[in-house]
Amino acid sequence: MGARRRPLKTVTGVGGAVSVYGAAIDPTVSTVASSIEVAKIAEDNGFDALFAADLLSFGAQGAIGAQEPLIFLAALSAVTSRIGLIATVTTTFHHPYNLARLFGTLDHVSNGRAAWNAVTSSLGEENYGAEELPSPEQRYARAAESLEIVHALFDSWGQGALTPDGRGGARLDPELVRPIDYVGEYFTVRGPLNIPPLPQRRPVQFQAGQSAAGIELGARFAEVVFTSLATLEDAHAYTARVRERAARLGRPEGLPLIMSSLHATFGATEAEALESVRARAEAIDLDAGRAGLADMLGGGVDLSGLPLDRPIPEALLPELASVNRRRGRVEIFGRLARSGKTLRELIVAAQDTGHWAAAGTPEQLADAIQERYDAGVLDVLSISGLADPRTRDFLVNGLLPELRRRGVLGVEQVGDTLRANLELPELAAPAEAVA
Repeated sequence: MGARRRPLKTVTGVGGAVSVYGAAIDPTVSTVASSIEVAKIAEDNGFDALFAADLLSFGAQGAIGAQEPLIFLAALSAVTSRIGLIATVTTTFHHPYNLARLFGTLDHVSNGRAAWNAVTSSLGEENYGAEELPSPEQRYARAAESLEIVHALFDSWGQGALTPDGRGGARLDPELVRPIDYVGEYFTVRGPLNIPPLPQRRPVQFQAGQSAAGIELGARFAEVVFTSLATLEDAHAYTARVRERAARLGRPEGLPLIMSSLHATFGATEAEALESVRARAEAIDLDAGRAGLADMLGGGVDLSGLPLDRPIPEALLPELASVNRRRGRVEIFGRLARSGKTLRELIVAAQDTGHWAAAGTPEQLADAIQERYDAGVLDVLSISGLADPRTRDFLVNGLLPELRRRGVLGVEQVGDTLRANLELPELAAPAEAVA
């Protein structure tokens, strides 16, 4: 019998702007109430983690914004007991010592369920004292230092530094808690971390970004990479690229895991699902759609006067190296534009921001998911819709049971921490312990 394959892991979004700010209109309603409901439904139905995104500007990309992810997930940790908690937090506008304390505390209050989705941000500089966003090269260099420091701080407590004292308390050996003495281009951090060793030793490291610099960062540090892979061909190419680089860097085989978001449209029949797709496309505000597509192309493209049913002129498409924001999205939508798609088709595609989209019955969507899983290019599936009763029914009574019937999804969690439940390889021993 061959080795057991890791089942597909599942994640769902929580803390969205619409429910949060809708609830804020009524002071008698908690802005976390709808997310508590989603969190409990997700946990009861075997989801492995909740995912909280973040936006750092008012009105960014057509949204008001989102609640601060770490505080939001800390609140949800109190009403859940098994499900993981993935917070998106930027390295561009935070200090790594604070990040280590924040994520370390979330890991403690959740009993080992914390994860950090590290991003470098494509907006928000006006709120952090910067006149312009640092270049992608600067943002990723700072991110690499931040991750080095945060991981070193988590490892600054040696094994045996904190032991039971036999009287219900703990005994500290300060000789086993070591400074990290980090000096880099962006940060100088002496350390050690001033909170106790974490339940997971380190929160699970996610990373989002698929430009060349993002792939390098993910290959070096991430245990799970969150990517926009619209087609199976994209998924094969990205997975090969990031894992080949990770292997050259000495990472364990199979890392990083690949997480993709599926923007699913369900129907009781295929025709019903396709009709929902058509109706949604027809309802798009085309002026807002032009602005959204321009953002996918880096924000410096004026699409206002172009005909909807013709391709975008090549001369208007930006060179990738000239773009300072969202290079991964620019690469995706630049490639789509150069393939001959019309402006209208690109506006429709931009509604999914470059992510994987599929429509059909639960069985048809299970086919699409299994195809990627069997191809080895999907390890973690992000899928939302639990807040909507109709979509929730398709998910929990249709898609998830079908995937479990096929053996793609596991029946129950396999570990007490998120790291154990994701079945990640053991962390390497800290460098000083190896020596």
